[in-house]
Amino acid sequence: MAEVQKQPLVPTLTHQVSVPSSPPHSLTYETLLKAGSRLRPLQQVHAHIIVSGLHRSRALLTKLITLACSAGSIAYTRQLFFFVPNPDSFLFNSLIRASSRFGFPFDSIVFYQRMHRAGLLRSNYTFTAIVKVCADLAVLKLGKVVHSHVVVSGFGSDPFVQAALVTFYAKSGDLVVARKVFDKMPERTIIAWNSMIAGYEQNGLAKEAVELFYQMLEMRIEPDSATLVSVLSACSHLGALDLGRWVSNYIFDNGFSVSVILGTSLINMYSRCGNVSKAREIFDGMLERNVVAWTAMISGYGMHGYGSQAIELFDQMRNHGPPPNDVTFVAVLSACAHSGLVNEGHQTLLCMSQDYGLLPRMEHHVCMVDLLGRAGFLNEAVQYVEEMIPGEPAPAVWTAMLGACKMHKNFNLGVEVAERLLTVEPDNPGHYVLLSNIYASAGRMDRVERVRNMMIRRGLKKQVGYSLVEINFVTHMFCMGDESHPQTTEIYRYLDELIWKSREAGYVPESDSVMHELEEEEREFAVRFHSEKLAVAFSLMNTRHGTLIRIVKNLRMCGDCHSAIKFMSIVTNREIIVRDKHRFHHFKHGSCSCQDYW
Repeated sequence: MAEVQKQPLVPTLTHQVSVPSSPPHSLTYETLLKAGSRLRPLQQVHAHIIVSGLHRSRALLTKLITLACSAGSIAYTRQLFFFVPNPDSFLFNSLIRASSRFGFPFDSIVFYQRMHRAGLLRSNYTFTAIVKVCADLAVLKLGKVVHSHVVVSGFGSDPFVQAALVTFYAKSGDLVVARKVFDKMPERTIIAWNSMIAGYEQNGLAKEAVELFYQMLEMRIEPDSATLVSVLSACSHLGALDLGRWVSNYIFDNGFSVSVILGTSLINMYSRCGNVSKAREIFDGMLERNVVAWTAMISGYGMHGYGSQAIELFDQMRNHGPPPNDVTFVAVLSACAHSGLVNEGHQTLLCMSQDYGLLPRMEHHVCMVDLLGRAGFLNEAVQYVEEMIPGEPAPAVWTAMLGACKMHKNFNLGVEVAERLLTVEPDNPGHYVLLSNIYASAGRMDRVERVRNMMIRRGLKKQVGYSLVEINFVTHMFCMGDESHPQTTEIYRYLDELIWKSREAGYVPESDSVMHELEEEEREFAVRFHSEKLAVAFSLMNTRHGTLIRIVKNLRMCGDCHSAIKFMSIVTNREIIVRDKHRFHHFKHGSCSCQDYW
């Protein structure tokens, strides 16, 4: 039997490495630096280290292991590490940080655990690195264990470790603990401020993010690009155009470089705050525009109902911009749906697969069903669901179909779709509300009561609607029948006056979707004090004539509010913009930009 040649433990040299005998360490270190993060040259230097008897040099091995990690070979990194006798804290720190930096966060955790079990001294350098890993992976349980190690080791007051802990808890969604750590910091770094503000914004607490930003300014802490990106996103959620404009001016007045990220944040802010023309101005002024920036601008046009402009910009992107991605096509199809551009929608879907080789995902199917349904092609929408969507359609598909049935008062199909939807998501109160509204529109109040009783039995409650309005940098929130505002008495009195004048102009309240057991007069009273009406009344009272009114609603506008605000725009001669869950409504001279197509 032929003798099997054993594989050497370390790679062999492919060519002669000539290194003078003195001084060997410095020259070998230079050779390591020249090899950089290239695996094969590193293996050759590794062989030379062993042959030259330098394998006991901790400094050389640490540098070699770090470079091996940066070369993307975690297996080779581990192999090198196992051959190091009694690794010290410096080596562990280097490995923890390098593994995280080059895409091996779980290995960082393994190295930290080995370091902890070895009882080696850990520093703020160690803890900032491993806490960052816990933040990136959102491993709350392990992060809390590390936090306890921080306290026991005496680094609980270290500003760098505290900043890392704030980031960790904010990214993990535990904002209460994040704020406790933040408030205890004797000196808050810009990283800590940014992490806390971003944590609020990313967890749906935009108002808290803005309040903390104001506190930051009061303490004369200068925001950086990361701060401004988070604040602009918070403004987008709140519809806080005044603050958004201030941030925009701050960026340009202080010479900030408008990067792709910052520029895209400005586009989103202006679009979602109702100033799409300013968003386009920012877009046109950007020196660099990636696919995210193009998509943001297309989406901005779409949510305002400017479908033709969205298609035109999409064509420019295809000719002069980066290749569109899946998200871009969602934005284009959504724009078509909001504007009734059925042919353009079909062409866009065809372009997606034929020109770019992208297969439609469920989000694209939802847009197509929404497009066909809104346009009144309900049978075509059903056919699309049956023939074009592989497998079981997502609940969002049936939700789009159900909305179209309500819009076009197709009772029979609506009930059929609702039953399918309730089978898939029986605990979603929004589906019951839609079905109830369909029954109410068809005059089937017995069925309305049945649906409401089903909700009661399941313990489901309709999502609370609210409206936001910003005046003089202060955001005010209103709920239906809200009496918590300091100006409540004046608001209700003025709203009664507005309703009376609107009735004189031809407004007739729509109360079909309100609980049928109420008398007609009571139903009218119930819809009169919806949150968007209160917000409009408050805004008209507290702004000068000619000032544009901007309202943000968290749910879809009801038909009565849509009709009432049309007439309010007549009797007050004011332009009113309402952003609801689906799109923008620009009310002016008694008409809406959606042309009742929403």
